[in-house]
Amino acid sequence: MKNILVLAALLLAFGATPALAQRKNKKEKAAATTSISKANRLLPLFGGITTAQAEQVAGPNFLADIDRNFPSRAEASKFFSTKGFEYLSENQPDTATYRFNLAWLLDPRNADAYRGLGVVVSRNPTPDESIRLLSQALAVNPADGLVLSDLGTSYLIRYEQSKKKKDLTTGMEHLQKAVTIDPNNAVAWQQIARGYYFQEDYTKAWEAVHKGQGLNMASFDFGFIGELLAKQPDPQGKFK
Repeated sequence: MKNILVLAALLLAFGATPALAQRKNKKEKAAATTSISKANRLLPLFGGITTAQAEQVAGPNFLADIDRNFPSRAEASKFFSTKGFEYLSENQPDTATYRFNLAWLLDPRNADAYRGLGVVVSRNPTPDESIRLLSQALAVNPADGLVLSDLGTSYLIRYEQSKKKKDLTTGMEHLQKAVTIDPNNAVAWQQIARGYYFQEDYTKAWEAVHKGQGLNMASFDFGFIGELLAKQPDPQGKFK
């Protein structure tokens, strides 16, 4: 009986290993057979293909050119993420996406690569992909106030769609952290005001409005101010 139990244990131990290996091989084969083309350049993180495949999409001479022209790949990554935001400001999302993808390829620890892609996909009907990418940025740099602000805003957008309290709570947590890191983040204050509005705490919403107003009037959504006025007059009387 003892020998049977020992044999059974051995079969389980050694039988499990090939099964795990088989599953791993299937994943590797799936990645290897994923169709890649120049179209991957315009998909966030090259559409989820492997790093080796992304290098193929970038071109055979890309990395060699980078190594010749930049002191390090990390520096090159910063260059491309900066260019990505420039293209975003010029309303060229496709070009921006490719620059952010290259930034990620050169340095997966560059939080701006994920953040930039998160901003690009914020145009999608739902914020789910934006939240996923911004969460990756936050994992790389948990103290990035801009990432926290963007991520908090994305959760508030999802709350408007889902009405799930968890989304509202998570969004407010990120936004509060953002203004703790940078109290001059006017956009974060605007979103905090919106969060308090959703929580029906209109007094605190007005407080956040005025904090942001003192930093950058241009950052405010006057449509939202109108919605807030409909719930409670401005205690300071600045908005009527």
